[in-house]
Amino acid sequence: MRMNVSPGPEEADLRPLSARSVVLSLLLGAHPAELPVRDLVRLVEPFGVGGSTLRAALSRMVAAGDLRRTDAVYRLSDRLLARQRRQDAALRPATRAWDGDWEMVVITATGRGPTERADLRARLAALRLAELREGVWLRPANLDRTLPDTLDSVARTFTARPDGPPLDLVTRLWPLDDWAAVARTLLARTGAARSPADRLTAYAAAVRHLLTDPVLPTGLLPDAWPGEALRTAYAGYQRELAASVGRRERAA
Repeated sequence: MRMNVSPGPEEADLRPLSARSVVLSLLLGAHPAELPVRDLVRLVEPFGVGGSTLRAALSRMVAAGDLRRTDAVYRLSDRLLARQRRQDAALRPATRAWDGDWEMVVITATGRGPTERADLRARLAALRLAELREGVWLRPANLDRTLPDTLDSVARTFTARPDGPPLDLVTRLWPLDDWAAVARTLLARTGAARSPADRLTAYAAAVRHLLTDPVLPTGLLPDAWPGEALRTAYAGYQRELAASVGRRERAA
């Protein structure tokens, strides 16, 4: 049996900021995901990123396929637009009433190399499935979604119900106490952060953590589950960034 792994609360994934991470955080939070370079110069200044550093980072990001440039406007690439959609879904995942059914995905493809296996595992984890044992992934069927057709070539999907108590199965699949501890640490750090750089760092970590939230039915979660509080805090920060972009555009 394999279990999704979350970092401990002392390892809340607070990665140092780079010019690239600042630009991506701003664009991932913008709708539409595009900004003129003059606005980017103004927006990144409070994060300690100078104009020459920004322009060098933008050139590298275009060359790497992270961004597309039209005249003086930078937009997220299709790959990162897909990431933005996942991020938005993490902020407010669509759910439905749970009737006790579970989604189950059984891997049927053979002969795949390590890279292909790792890619498939990442795709299944992004779908908020967890691995019960080698090649068997499942979760409660409370997400308002259908599994992608791309899985058909490598797996079969089923609707199932466990014989035993669903809480026992949830405990085997997800380290919920660890996830909650990290979420509470991030809530404390986002609340305590004062500088723009510290706040962006904390909220970027919050987004990464929300992407691993299993989004389980309420009855299967521990008491005082902090997932909703972390989503609400990040939604407020997104509104702040959007308002900042709007103010700077009006002042330009």
